[in-house]
Amino acid sequence: MEDTPTLVTGRLILRPLKLADADAIQQQFPHWEVVRYLNAFVPWPYPADGALTYLRDNALPAVARGEEWHWSIRLKSAPGQLIGNISLMNEQDNNRGFWLGPKWQGQGLISEASAAVTEFWFNTLGRSVLRVPKAAPNIGSRKLSERTGMRLIRSDSGRFVAGQFTREVWEITREEWLERR
Repeated sequence: MEDTPTLVTGRLILRPLKLADADAIQQQFPHWEVVRYLNAFVPWPYPADGALTYLRDNALPAVARGEEWHWSIRLKSAPGQLIGNISLMNEQDNNRGFWLGPKWQGQGLISEASAAVTEFWFNTLGRSVLRVPKAAPNIGSRKLSERTGMRLIRSDSGRFVAGQFTREVWEITREEWLERR
């Protein structure tokens, strides 16, 4: 498996997550507008040690096993400040996830970060398909999938922090992604 590299885009630096990022995540993550459409695996209310526990017990061990790749999202103009997180996972029907602090939402930053990690998924890891689950009411995430050429392949029921919603699974193949470039 590939190590998690630093990725750079026009406005962003995506750095591999590390345990030292826990305090910054703890400050930016536990906001209702950030977590409400995330998988119910995320505890709510978010505990005071939630970020540390997640990094130590889940994310970083999965990275060490070569099953996941996690990046902090940082602006090039303020590289010392973590503003979000984006991840790739080697899971059935769940290959990419992200969150962004409320102050930075609606500026196209997740589109930029998603493009970089999707390129890593297809070109570096050599995967043939990318699948992304989401809560149907998460219009921003749906629009990102539509803009990037993904298509809805299945709907079922899912549990999210905000409750039970229709869960959609969106997909794009490597060939479709290459055609759009």
